[in-house]
Amino acid sequence: MANHKSALKRIRQSEKKRLLNKYNHKTARTALKVLKAEEDKTVATAQLPSVISLLDKLVKKNIIHKNKAANLKSKLTKHVNNLA
Repeated sequence: MANHKSALKRIRQSEKKRLLNKYNHKTARTALKVLKAEEDKTVATAQLPSVISLLDKLVKKNIIHKNKAANLKSKLTKHVNNLA
């Protein structure tokens, strides 16, 4: 266990950030899953911009890598375009 006041504060800050990152990542994964499961093209087209925005926010916060976000956005766009 840490003895310095600053080290204790850093532990508290790290835990808060970890939980927030975990929440943001899980929210994005759920949004991706919902969009991939969507069969209706109009609904999927409406959802796509919000999911892309969510991925961009995760990249900005350094939660996921920018290339991973680019790959996910590409795959999702292809999925939505291929819906009948």
